[in-house]
Amino acid sequence: MRGKVHPYLPNSVPDVKRSMCETIGISDVDELYEDIPQELRFRGDMNLPDPLPAEPDLRRHVNSILSKNCTCEENISFLGGGCARHYVPAICDEINQRSEFLTAYAGEPYADHGRFQALFEYQSLMAELLDVDVVNVPTYDWAQAAATSLRMAARITGREEVLVSDAVSPDRRWVMENYCTPQLAIVPVAHCSCTGMMDLDDLASKISAKTAAVYFENPSYLGPVETEGDGIAEIAHKAGALSVVGVDPVSLGVIAPPSHYGCDIVCGDIQGLGIHMHFGGGLAGFVGTRDEERFVMEYPSRLFGIARTCVEGEWGFGDVAYSRTSFAQREEGKEFVGTHSALWGITAGVYLALMGPRGMQDLGRTIMQRSQYAMERLSELPGVTAPKFDAPHFKEFVVDFTRTGLTVEEMNKFLLGRGIFGGHDLSRCFPELGQSALYCITEMHSKDEIDVLADALCECISREAK
Repeated sequence: MRGKVHPYLPNSVPDVKRSMCETIGISDVDELYEDIPQELRFRGDMNLPDPLPAEPDLRRHVNSILSKNCTCEENISFLGGGCARHYVPAICDEINQRSEFLTAYAGEPYADHGRFQALFEYQSLMAELLDVDVVNVPTYDWAQAAATSLRMAARITGREEVLVSDAVSPDRRWVMENYCTPQLAIVPVAHCSCTGMMDLDDLASKISAKTAAVYFENPSYLGPVETEGDGIAEIAHKAGALSVVGVDPVSLGVIAPPSHYGCDIVCGDIQGLGIHMHFGGGLAGFVGTRDEERFVMEYPSRLFGIARTCVEGEWGFGDVAYSRTSFAQREEGKEFVGTHSALWGITAGVYLALMGPRGMQDLGRTIMQRSQYAMERLSELPGVTAPKFDAPHFKEFVVDFTRTGLTVEEMNKFLLGRGIFGGHDLSRCFPELGQSALYCITEMHSKDEIDVLADALCECISREAK
């Protein structure tokens, strides 16, 4: 773009650039990059189209690109695995688009405009849902929250190994490994091939005095609800390790929170709490613990509390133990923490305040009932096993198509032609499951939509049989 005036780039007018160079005492912009070796510098012009100076032309161009997308508004989606379509009440968008929240990046109390209080309320609502004392300001996503939880456990116990269920999402596991290496060794623990739950014998054989934490998810990535949480926590605690559990907060209206079965650190993602999918975005991770100094002082992320001010009868909201964060210590921080997903925390707070305990119960019950119906309908199809695992499920379950003679890829291609996003193909990351797919049912799926899926799959299988 050298020498061009670009309408989207400030200070690209040659006279302006020349004036700026004179002000800072250089003759050419390249002098600013003299520390970069010549062989690493790009020479020539980038292969970019000319800019569109007129805003209507730009809008038309972008809309033509976006029109190629096929969204969950047009298609029926049964995709999950970490980001699923849940209902977003209008008030969630109304509140999070207010300027004092939408544009309130970082900031201090004097420029807060209520953001600290809103996040305090979010933390309080999440703590009630999780039945814990302390919840952080949201971080990037579940993967980082899980990795942070494991690193917290390692610092608390002084140990350098963690045991992680092999039924965790591969994408999440890769982030955890990247985040924890080289300080922590991650050792996989097998899941039972029949139930999909953690294999307690394998866990008992691998836990040792080196183990800082045992991590599993409930419900797991593959769908089963873990019924042996107490047993897992007991094995961990006997070895001096902590129990760390990843959880979908949407499930907690009908499933006991991890704190009720020995969990020391709970984590997860709030995407299902009033947040749009945004092409896979809209994610925000949380970490929750008891209100004990050994836990609180190991949080790397911000915590907001409430305290009296110097004005009689007045209360204020602000950071708790700010000195423990990398914002205060930088290179000496326990972990580096950058941008938080604070806007999504405020949004989830609005959602939880709107739903209340009864609303979360109704939501969980609705999802379980509809997922049960979906499993029953799909299990009636020839050659199909649904669910794959003999265990209770919440909203996700594995469907095994191996005996149909079709691959998941073929199934999903057929479904796409019928306006349906089929389940996530597990055949590559979990080859031992054969031609299986992970299906997700939420409150957004009607009985008719589930029937449409079952009928389309039946048609696909029937064509293969002929």
